[in-house]
Amino acid sequence: MKVILLKDDKKVGKKGEIVNAKDGYARNFLIPKGVAVEATPANIKKLERDKKHEAEMEAQLVEEAKATAEKIEKAAIEIKIKAGDNGKLFGSVATKDIATEYKKQHNIEIDKKKIDLKDPIKTVGTFEVNVKLHPQVTAKAKVTVSGI
Repeated sequence: MKVILLKDDKKVGKKGEIVNAKDGYARNFLIPKGVAVEATPANIKKLERDKKHEAEMEAQLVEEAKATAEKIEKAAIEIKIKAGDNGKLFGSVATKDIATEYKKQHNIEIDKKKIDLKDPIKTVGTFEVNVKLHPQVTAKAKVTVSGI
């Protein structure tokens, strides 16, 4: 029996696939548990519509991420923090600080988890920080750290 999977199933396949399942397994387990529905022409059309809608939503997310990436790359930020004479900071600049400064200085919301900073910044200078806005879109943020 052909079924459309509504959820991932280890034995059968992934969500959204049309697969052949044994009749008894489909009727007694997959369909009653809500894991699958029978692959009727109406259900197949609904699946195609849903996939098309998901693709449109994904494309919209990519466009929004690209627009935000452009804003981030155009807008550099400056973070002022206490520093010693040799350029070492008293403390450090972390992803939270960078996200907060972008919100303050340019009104751009960035999730601190999306900022790719291997180690906190501990010296004065200008740094390029990667911001992963989407799996397909990465922006380079320019961060200038100056001492007070």
